[in-house]
Amino acid sequence: MLKKKYTLYVLLMVCFGACSQKNNSKPSNLTSENYVETMLKTIKHYDYEPMYYLTYKQNICYSEILVNDIPVNKNFIELGDGGTITINNYIFKSGTQKVTFRLYPAVKGNDFNYHTLNEETDMQIDISESDNVDRHKKGKEMVSYLTKTITKKDQYGNPVTQFIATGKTYYEASFTFEAKVPYEYNSLEKGQDLRKWKPEKLEKKVVDFYKNQLTPLKEKKTEEYFSYLELRENETRQSLYFNKKELQRILDIYLDPFTIPNYQMQSLENYKLKLYGDGRIVCLELNSLDNDFRGESALWAIFDEGDGEMLDFFKFYLYIPEGEDELVMIR
Repeated sequence: MLKKKYTLYVLLMVCFGACSQKNNSKPSNLTSENYVETMLKTIKHYDYEPMYYLTYKQNICYSEILVNDIPVNKNFIELGDGGTITINNYIFKSGTQKVTFRLYPAVKGNDFNYHTLNEETDMQIDISESDNVDRHKKGKEMVSYLTKTITKKDQYGNPVTQFIATGKTYYEASFTFEAKVPYEYNSLEKGQDLRKWKPEKLEKKVVDFYKNQLTPLKEKKTEEYFSYLELRENETRQSLYFNKKELQRILDIYLDPFTIPNYQMQSLENYKLKLYGDGRIVCLELNSLDNDFRGESALWAIFDEGDGEMLDFFKFYLYIPEGEDELVMIR
Protein backbone atom coordinates (compact mmCIF):
# COMPACT_ATOMS: atom_id res chain seq x y z
CA MET A 1 0.00 0.00 0.00
CA LEU A 2 1.28 3.44 -0.92
CA LYS A 3 1.77 5.95 1.88
CA LYS A 4 0.15 9.37 1.83
CA LYS A 5 1.70 12.55 3.10
CA TYR A 6 -1.04 13.48 5.53
CA THR A 7 0.72 16.62 6.83
CA LEU A 8 -1.15 18.51 4.11
CA TYR A 9 -4.55 17.81 5.61
CA VAL A 10 -4.38 16.51 9.17
CA LEU A 11 -1.55 18.44 10.82
CA LEU A 12 -1.80 21.83 9.17
CA MET A 13 -4.88 21.65 6.95
CA VAL A 14 -2.97 23.00 3.95
CA CYS A 15 -4.50 23.26 0.50
CA PHE A 16 -1.89 23.69 -2.24
CA GLY A 17 -2.44 25.69 -5.39
CA ALA A 18 -1.32 28.57 -7.56
CA CYS A 19 -4.19 30.61 -8.96
CA SER A 20 -3.57 31.44 -12.59
CA GLN A 21 -7.01 32.46 -13.77
CA LYS A 22 -7.06 35.88 -15.38
CA ASN A 23 -9.67 37.39 -13.01
CA ASN A 24 -8.29 35.88 -9.83
CA SER A 25 -6.03 38.85 -9.11
CA LYS A 26 -2.83 40.15 -10.54
CA PRO A 27 0.32 38.29 -9.58
CA SER A 28 1.57 39.70 -6.31
CA ASN A 29 5.08 40.32 -5.09
CA LEU A 30 4.87 37.27 -2.84
CA THR A 31 7.89 34.98 -3.21
CA SER A 32 9.35 32.02 -1.39
CA GLU A 33 11.90 34.44 0.08
CA ASN A 34 9.44 36.96 1.53
CA TYR A 35 6.51 34.62 2.26
CA VAL A 36 6.97 34.48 6.04
CA GLU A 37 7.63 38.21 6.42
CA THR A 38 4.69 39.18 4.17
CA MET A 39 2.21 36.93 5.95
CA LEU A 40 3.34 38.11 9.38
CA LYS A 41 2.45 41.69 8.39
CA THR A 42 -1.11 40.73 7.43
CA ILE A 43 -2.01 38.51 10.40
CA LYS A 44 -3.77 40.35 13.23
CA HIS A 45 -3.62 39.10 16.80
CA TYR A 46 -6.18 39.47 19.57
CA ASP A 47 -6.37 39.23 23.36
CA TYR A 48 -8.37 36.05 22.91
CA GLU A 49 -7.89 33.94 19.79
CA PRO A 50 -10.41 31.08 19.75
CA MET A 51 -9.23 27.84 18.18
CA TYR A 52 -11.84 25.25 17.28
CA TYR A 53 -11.00 21.56 17.19
CA LEU A 54 -12.88 18.56 15.87
CA THR A 55 -12.01 15.27 17.56
CA TYR A 56 -13.42 12.11 16.04
CA LYS A 57 -13.38 8.40 16.81
CA GLN A 58 -14.98 5.81 14.55
CA ASN A 59 -15.34 2.07 14.51
CA ILE A 60 -15.92 -0.54 11.76
CA CYS A 61 -16.51 1.85 8.85
CA TYR A 62 -14.96 4.30 6.41
CA SER A 63 -15.92 7.95 6.66
CA GLU A 64 -15.90 11.52 5.43
CA ILE A 65 -16.24 14.55 7.72
CA LEU A 66 -17.25 18.00 6.46
CA VAL A 67 -17.46 21.39 8.18
CA ASN A 68 -19.85 23.83 6.52
CA ASP A 69 -20.06 21.30 3.68
CA ILE A 70 -16.30 21.42 3.01
CA PRO A 71 -14.32 18.18 3.51
CA VAL A 72 -11.88 18.26 6.43
CA ASN A 73 -11.10 14.56 6.84
CA LYS A 74 -11.66 11.21 5.23
CA ASN A 75 -10.77 7.62 6.00
CA PHE A 76 -11.00 4.90 3.38
CA ILE A 77 -8.10 2.88 4.79
CA GLU A 78 -8.53 2.01 8.48
CA LEU A 79 -11.29 -0.07 10.05
CA GLY A 80 -11.06 2.12 13.13
CA ASP A 81 -9.75 5.66 13.11
CA GLY A 82 -9.52 8.78 15.23
CA GLY A 83 -7.78 12.11 15.64
CA THR A 84 -8.09 15.84 16.23
CA ILE A 85 -8.36 18.43 13.46
CA THR A 86 -8.12 22.22 13.56
CA ILE A 87 -11.18 23.60 11.74
CA ASN A 88 -10.82 27.40 12.01
CA ASN A 89 -10.01 27.76 8.33
CA TYR A 90 -13.46 26.34 7.49
CA ILE A 91 -15.20 28.75 9.85
CA PHE A 92 -15.72 31.92 7.82
CA LYS A 93 -17.38 34.02 10.50
CA SER A 94 -19.11 33.86 13.87
CA GLY A 95 -22.42 32.06 14.12
CA THR A 96 -23.84 28.60 13.52
CA GLN A 97 -21.43 26.05 12.02
CA LYS A 98 -22.54 22.74 10.55
CA VAL A 99 -20.70 19.42 10.87
CA THR A 100 -21.66 16.53 8.60
CA PHE A 101 -20.27 13.01 8.53
CA ARG A 102 -20.85 10.17 6.10
CA LEU A 103 -20.22 6.53 6.90
CA TYR A 104 -19.53 3.74 4.40
CA PRO A 105 -18.85 0.00 4.73
CA ALA A 106 -15.17 -0.81 5.29
CA VAL A 107 -14.56 -2.83 2.13
CA LYS A 108 -11.40 -4.38 0.70
CA GLY A 109 -9.13 -3.71 3.68
CA ASN A 110 -5.93 -5.57 4.46
CA ASP A 111 -7.66 -8.06 6.72
CA PHE A 112 -11.33 -7.04 6.62
CA ASN A 113 -14.11 -6.65 4.08
CA TYR A 114 -17.49 -5.43 5.32
CA HIS A 115 -20.11 -4.89 2.61
CA THR A 116 -22.62 -3.20 4.93
CA LEU A 117 -22.39 -1.09 8.06
CA ASN A 118 -21.96 -3.27 11.15
CA GLU A 119 -24.13 -3.43 14.26
CA GLU A 120 -21.09 -2.14 16.19
CA THR A 121 -20.36 0.69 13.74
CA ASP A 122 -20.22 4.08 15.41
CA MET A 123 -18.85 7.60 15.08
CA GLN A 124 -18.28 10.09 17.88
CA ILE A 125 -17.39 13.71 17.14
CA ASP A 126 -16.52 16.32 19.76
CA ILE A 127 -16.07 20.03 19.11
CA SER A 128 -13.95 22.01 21.56
CA GLU A 129 -12.67 25.57 21.86
CA SER A 130 -9.27 26.67 23.19
CA ASP A 131 -7.33 29.91 23.41
CA ASN A 132 -4.61 29.99 20.77
CA VAL A 133 -2.07 30.84 23.48
CA ASP A 134 -2.91 27.62 25.37
CA ARG A 135 -4.02 25.54 22.43
CA HIS A 136 -2.40 22.36 23.73
CA LYS A 137 -4.44 22.41 26.93
CA LYS A 138 -7.78 20.64 27.10
CA GLY A 139 -10.35 23.03 25.69
CA LYS A 140 -13.96 23.87 26.51
CA GLU A 141 -16.31 21.25 25.09
CA MET A 142 -18.86 22.82 22.75
CA VAL A 143 -20.79 19.76 21.64
CA SER A 144 -20.45 15.97 21.60
CA TYR A 145 -22.26 13.82 19.04
CA LEU A 146 -22.53 10.03 18.99
CA THR A 147 -24.27 7.99 16.30
CA LYS A 148 -27.74 6.81 17.23
CA THR A 149 -28.56 3.25 18.20
CA ILE A 150 -31.70 1.17 18.44
CA THR A 151 -32.59 -1.69 20.76
CA LYS A 152 -33.86 -5.00 19.39
CA LYS A 153 -34.41 -8.46 20.78
CA ASP A 154 -32.12 -11.28 19.77
CA GLN A 155 -33.25 -14.81 18.94
CA TYR A 156 -33.53 -15.57 22.65
CA GLY A 157 -35.67 -12.53 23.41
CA ASN A 158 -32.85 -10.58 25.06
CA PRO A 159 -32.52 -6.84 24.31
CA VAL A 160 -29.50 -5.91 22.19
CA THR A 161 -28.32 -2.47 21.13
CA GLN A 162 -27.02 -1.86 17.63
CA PHE A 163 -26.12 0.97 15.25
CA ILE A 164 -29.25 2.49 13.75
CA ALA A 165 -28.04 1.92 10.17
CA THR A 166 -26.94 -1.69 10.61
CA GLY A 167 -27.07 -3.49 7.26
CA LYS A 168 -27.09 -0.24 5.24
CA THR A 169 -24.42 0.80 2.73
CA TYR A 170 -24.51 4.51 3.61
CA TYR A 171 -25.31 6.71 6.60
CA GLU A 172 -25.21 10.48 6.96
CA ALA A 173 -25.89 12.76 9.91
CA SER A 174 -25.29 16.40 10.82
CA PHE A 175 -25.22 18.64 13.87
CA THR A 176 -24.40 22.28 14.57
CA PHE A 177 -22.43 24.34 17.05
CA GLU A 178 -21.91 28.04 17.69
CA ALA A 179 -18.53 29.64 17.04
CA LYS A 180 -17.33 33.15 17.83
CA VAL A 181 -14.26 34.31 15.90
CA PRO A 182 -12.61 37.76 15.63
CA TYR A 183 -12.52 37.71 11.82
CA GLU A 184 -15.25 37.64 9.16
CA TYR A 185 -15.06 36.47 5.54
CA ASN A 186 -18.12 36.79 3.30
CA SER A 187 -16.47 35.35 0.21
CA LEU A 188 -18.25 31.99 0.21
CA GLU A 189 -21.76 33.35 0.74
CA LYS A 190 -21.15 35.71 -2.21
CA GLY A 191 -20.25 32.82 -4.47
CA GLN A 192 -22.49 31.67 -7.29
CA ASP A 193 -24.57 28.52 -6.96
CA LEU A 194 -22.60 26.32 -9.35
CA ARG A 195 -25.42 23.78 -9.46
CA LYS A 196 -27.13 26.23 -11.83
CA TRP A 197 -24.24 26.11 -14.32
CA LYS A 198 -24.24 23.74 -17.27
CA PRO A 199 -22.10 20.80 -16.06
CA GLU A 200 -20.07 20.64 -19.27
CA LYS A 201 -19.19 24.34 -19.16
CA LEU A 202 -18.28 24.24 -15.48
CA GLU A 203 -16.17 21.10 -15.86
CA LYS A 204 -14.18 22.63 -18.72
CA LYS A 205 -13.39 25.70 -16.61
CA VAL A 206 -12.31 23.59 -13.64
CA VAL A 207 -10.20 21.23 -15.74
CA ASP A 208 -8.48 24.22 -17.37
CA PHE A 209 -7.76 25.64 -13.92
CA TYR A 210 -6.19 22.39 -12.78
CA LYS A 211 -4.12 22.12 -15.95
CA ASN A 212 -2.81 25.63 -15.35
CA GLN A 213 -1.47 24.53 -11.96
CA LEU A 214 0.62 21.77 -13.47
CA THR A 215 3.00 24.13 -15.27
CA PRO A 216 4.87 25.71 -12.31
CA LEU A 217 4.80 22.41 -10.43
CA LYS A 218 6.17 20.29 -13.26
CA GLU A 219 8.63 22.89 -14.51
CA LYS A 220 9.82 23.87 -11.01
CA LYS A 221 8.87 27.53 -11.43
CA THR A 222 8.90 28.33 -7.73
CA GLU A 223 8.39 32.08 -7.81
CA GLU A 224 5.67 31.91 -10.45
CA TYR A 225 3.89 29.50 -8.13
CA PHE A 226 4.28 31.75 -5.08
CA SER A 227 3.22 34.92 -6.87
CA TYR A 228 -0.40 33.71 -6.97
CA LEU A 229 -0.72 32.46 -3.37
CA GLU A 230 -1.28 35.70 -1.48
CA LEU A 231 -5.08 36.09 -1.84
CA ARG A 232 -5.97 32.69 -0.40
CA GLU A 233 -3.12 32.67 2.13
CA ASN A 234 -4.28 35.89 3.79
CA GLU A 235 -7.63 34.39 4.82
CA THR A 236 -6.36 30.98 5.80
CA ARG A 237 -3.37 32.06 7.90
CA GLN A 238 -5.40 34.76 9.67
CA SER A 239 -8.07 32.26 10.71
CA LEU A 240 -5.33 30.16 12.34
CA TYR A 241 -3.41 33.14 13.83
CA PHE A 242 -0.14 31.69 12.55
CA ASN A 243 3.16 32.73 14.08
CA LYS A 244 6.57 32.84 12.44
CA LYS A 245 7.45 29.22 13.25
CA GLU A 246 4.17 27.93 11.84
CA LEU A 247 4.53 30.02 8.70
CA GLN A 248 8.00 28.63 8.16
CA ARG A 249 6.63 25.13 8.44
CA ILE A 250 3.97 25.94 5.83
CA LEU A 251 6.65 27.41 3.58
CA ASP A 252 8.69 24.21 3.83
CA ILE A 253 5.65 22.18 2.76
CA TYR A 254 4.96 24.51 -0.16
CA LEU A 255 8.55 24.03 -1.30
CA ASP A 256 8.35 20.22 -1.34
CA PRO A 257 7.47 19.96 -5.06
CA PHE A 258 10.46 22.13 -5.90
CA THR A 259 13.05 20.69 -3.51
CA ILE A 260 12.37 16.95 -3.28
CA PRO A 261 14.31 15.00 -5.93
CA ASN A 262 12.22 12.85 -8.28
CA TYR A 263 9.02 14.58 -7.26
CA GLN A 264 6.77 13.41 -10.08
CA MET A 265 3.52 15.19 -10.89
CA GLN A 266 0.97 12.81 -12.38
CA SER A 267 -1.21 13.31 -15.44
CA LEU A 268 -4.61 14.92 -14.95
CA GLU A 269 -6.96 12.08 -15.82
CA ASN A 270 -9.70 9.79 -14.49
CA TYR A 271 -11.37 12.64 -12.61
CA LYS A 272 -14.88 13.70 -11.66
CA LEU A 273 -16.37 17.08 -10.79
CA LYS A 274 -17.41 17.47 -7.14
CA LEU A 275 -19.47 20.25 -5.58
CA TYR A 276 -19.23 21.31 -1.93
CA GLY A 277 -20.10 24.37 0.12
CA ASP A 278 -23.83 24.00 -0.61
CA GLY A 279 -23.08 24.11 -4.32
CA ARG A 280 -20.74 27.10 -4.20
CA ILE A 281 -17.43 25.22 -4.17
CA VAL A 282 -16.09 22.96 -6.90
CA CYS A 283 -13.06 20.71 -7.28
CA LEU A 284 -11.81 17.69 -9.21
CA GLU A 285 -11.45 14.35 -7.46
CA LEU A 286 -10.13 11.05 -8.73
CA ASN A 287 -12.88 8.80 -10.02
CA SER A 288 -11.66 5.72 -8.16
CA LEU A 289 -12.89 3.31 -5.49
CA ASP A 290 -9.34 2.18 -4.75
CA ASN A 291 -8.85 2.83 -1.03
CA ASP A 292 -5.61 4.76 -1.67
CA PHE A 293 -7.25 7.17 -4.12
CA ARG A 294 -10.93 7.34 -3.22
CA GLY A 295 -12.02 10.93 -2.66
CA GLU A 296 -8.55 12.34 -3.35
CA SER A 297 -7.68 15.29 -5.56
CA ALA A 298 -7.19 14.66 -9.28
CA LEU A 299 -3.94 16.64 -9.11
CA TRP A 300 -1.32 14.57 -7.33
CA ALA A 301 2.30 13.51 -7.21
CA ILE A 302 4.50 10.53 -6.31
CA PHE A 303 7.87 10.90 -4.61
CA ASP A 304 10.34 8.82 -2.61
CA GLU A 305 12.68 10.20 0.05
CA GLY A 306 14.08 6.80 0.91
CA ASP A 307 11.22 5.38 2.99
CA GLY A 308 9.12 4.10 0.10
CA GLU A 309 6.79 5.84 -2.31
CA MET A 310 4.64 8.63 -0.91
CA LEU A 311 1.66 10.44 -2.39
CA ASP A 312 0.86 14.16 -2.29
CA PHE A 313 -2.60 15.40 -3.25
CA PHE A 314 -3.19 19.04 -4.19
CA LYS A 315 -6.74 19.94 -3.19
CA PHE A 316 -8.17 23.09 -4.76
CA TYR A 317 -11.48 24.45 -3.50
CA LEU A 318 -12.72 26.91 -6.12
CA TYR A 319 -15.67 29.26 -6.42
CA ILE A 320 -16.96 31.96 -8.78
CA PRO A 321 -17.87 35.30 -7.17
CA GLU A 322 -21.22 36.86 -8.00
CA GLY A 323 -21.08 38.93 -11.18
CA GLU A 324 -17.88 37.25 -12.38
CA ASP A 325 -17.09 34.39 -14.73
CA GLU A 326 -13.73 33.07 -13.58
CA LEU A 327 -12.80 30.59 -10.87
CA VAL A 328 -11.11 31.81 -7.70
CA MET A 329 -9.41 29.63 -5.11
CA ILE A 330 -11.21 30.05 -1.81
CA ARG A 331 -9.42 27.36 0.25
